[in-house]
Amino acid sequence: MRTVRQVLVSAAAVVLTVAGLTALAPGQAVAAPLTASGAVDLARSLGANHTAGVYLDAATGRTVVNVTDAATAATVRTAGATPRLVSRSGQQLDQVMAHLDAGIGGTAWAVDPVSNQVVVSVDSSVRGASLTGLQAAVASSGGTARIERVSGSFSPLISGGDAIYGSQYRCSLGFNVRSGSTYFFLTAGHCTDLAVEWFSNANHTTKLGDRTGSSFPGNDYGIVRYTNTSITISGTVGSQDITSAGNAFVGQAVSRRGSTTGVHTGTVTALNVTVHYVGSGTVRQMIQTNVCAEPGDSGGPLYASSIALGLTSGGSGNCSSGGTTFFQPVTEALSRYGVSVF
Repeated sequence: MRTVRQVLVSAAAVVLTVAGLTALAPGQAVAAPLTASGAVDLARSLGANHTAGVYLDAATGRTVVNVTDAATAATVRTAGATPRLVSRSGQQLDQVMAHLDAGIGGTAWAVDPVSNQVVVSVDSSVRGASLTGLQAAVASSGGTARIERVSGSFSPLISGGDAIYGSQYRCSLGFNVRSGSTYFFLTAGHCTDLAVEWFSNANHTTKLGDRTGSSFPGNDYGIVRYTNTSITISGTVGSQDITSAGNAFVGQAVSRRGSTTGVHTGTVTALNVTVHYVGSGTVRQMIQTNVCAEPGDSGGPLYASSIALGLTSGGSGNCSSGGTTFFQPVTEALSRYGVSVF
């Protein structure tokens, strides 16, 4: 494995000027503005050695694609997005993150496209030698990584109460989905791991259905097949109709709904996040947001207007003081189980 120093030296070799972005080549056409989801797809196609993330610039409303060379900048501009030259590629940031991440519980690892850095979110459970060692490792990155402290403890948001019930636990229904004429619902995998039968009430007199799939840790999604034919199955989240599923992007305005705290809003702050839950395993490729959540909200939906984005996994804080919440991307679960929103 390359050392952090080697990665940083190769990153520093990318010396580009912002001025090089502003001039168009003679006869170069500029396309209509590219959507954020389209920009994400474009960046993926260009590769992590030429790009370093996509985000929505709140000040200008433009979709920005970080790039590492002038040729890629020209491609991005022609496609209708705003290129921004940065010194570290996505590949280099991923290498630094893999080098530094020792799997400490209570930490979350992500790439921040705005600062072009690796961001290590550290909860209140990380202290003593673990914290000192982590701080030293991040300091050795020469500014490629930074630490952010968060309140509370990173943990799956599960509790006893109302909404959907399995065994003695309460979670939240995510999205109703279907495959042909068979109906299911998605929720968090750390919920479906705990019970086969799921009910709509605490005393377990109204059954909804049976678990048919579950994945946690690593992922955090599960699926329950409806067996109760007397209930009406809706494709909405509250009063919001859900018509499609998509991939989140940094800076996106989102909403979350849960059985404990209802509807709360915020923005996406990072993608492809690795979270080491305290005592509960590691999940990867999560969506990170500044939307609050509390125990019992697990499995509930994350959405942007009519677009399904994710399933509530876990986090820290609460809806009085705020916090950080992580979500399982819903597109992965839909693909895994061969179902669709409706």
